[in-house]
Amino acid sequence: MAHFKYIGRSKQGERVEGVVESNDRAGAVRIIESMGHIPVSISETTKTHKQDAGEKKRFKFELGFQRKPKMKLQDLLLFSRELSDLVASGMTIGRALHTLAARKDESAVGRIVTTLRDEIVQGTALSDALQLYPETFSSLYVNLVRAGEASGNLPNALENVCVHYERVHDARGKVISAMVYPAIVMTIGGLAVIGLMIFIVPRFASTFEEMGAELPKPTLFLMAMSNFTVKYGLAVAAAIAGGIILLKRWVRHGKGQKIWHRVQLRIPIMGSIIKTNAYAHFARTFGTLLHNGVSVLPAMGIVQKTIDNVIISEEVGKARDRVTDGASISKPLAQGKVFPRLLIDMLTVGEETGDMAGALSHITRRYDTELDRMVKTCTTILEPLLIVFVAAIVGGMAICLMLPVLSLTETLGAY
Repeated sequence: MAHFKYIGRSKQGERVEGVVESNDRAGAVRIIESMGHIPVSISETTKTHKQDAGEKKRFKFELGFQRKPKMKLQDLLLFSRELSDLVASGMTIGRALHTLAARKDESAVGRIVTTLRDEIVQGTALSDALQLYPETFSSLYVNLVRAGEASGNLPNALENVCVHYERVHDARGKVISAMVYPAIVMTIGGLAVIGLMIFIVPRFASTFEEMGAELPKPTLFLMAMSNFTVKYGLAVAAAIAGGIILLKRWVRHGKGQKIWHRVQLRIPIMGSIIKTNAYAHFARTFGTLLHNGVSVLPAMGIVQKTIDNVIISEEVGKARDRVTDGASISKPLAQGKVFPRLLIDMLTVGEETGDMAGALSHITRRYDTELDRMVKTCTTILEPLLIVFVAAIVGGMAICLMLPVLSLTETLGAY
């Protein structure tokens, strides 16, 4: 087949261009018209659509005008659900993508959908087209779609993709919800303390100085802290901000990331939540892949890439290296002593009964329930503790300010 570069107009009169693959010029015209465009000029070219799009992307990147589009998780969920519903209703994948692209959405979602539609129209498999955007469509997403294409049951594969990512989104939301309240309380408490140090304490200090009162040690310490905050607060804040930025860069890759993720697993309560979420994610992802026909070793490789915690991810990789075709999965996982005994035992039962996907489904429900319980427990415990902590700091500052007043009152009363 030949490739034809075209320039045309959309139904709204906007200029469009691209490359299509066809046996002849007439076939190229029909393809362009099926995309909802009116061809203005068509010329044969040696470039494929991917090469042409790649050159445009490199050019735009070099000029700094446009970055490669990427969907947020919420957008990915919505796109996947809409595509699944359209295909399940009887539409072809090309027509379904054309329906979604007809909205003329100029956001990242719209650009991605349009590119996917153009690829499908030219005969590219959906799984191959998805690989153009690896930051949006993970290897798990691509492999589930590829398995659906191979089995001839793409609607069911897309439905499984939707269910999986909806559960991942819910699990992530549970973890985030456990962190929101402590973050809010600590932020408000920190702002209150800074406000007292900068605006309130200096006024009391000047008043005490005019009165010539003898200040107790706690009050003197508070005054010194307030004076330091007023004079060097901005410099300290800048240093802390710089340190946080450097620390974030350090923990993103290599040894720093590994140390930070190991520390996360050892944090009381929060470490248990992170581990429980990782176990549920492992079982959910692994089970989804096996259920859709992906073999064990490739499935474990995909699962390893999708786990956020490096320590647990590396353990899955080590277990995968120990597994050979037909061998047990539970024993290699047990050797690392990272996964809990209950999970290993349930996997063993699945291996013995020949129903690994079913066993992983039970494991997922077990740890999803455990995650719900831990999040509620964490919130219940942290709420009063944080309130007491912030109240103790603010109350301690108030007492330090009131001590000189009480001393003066006693002195005046003696006269």
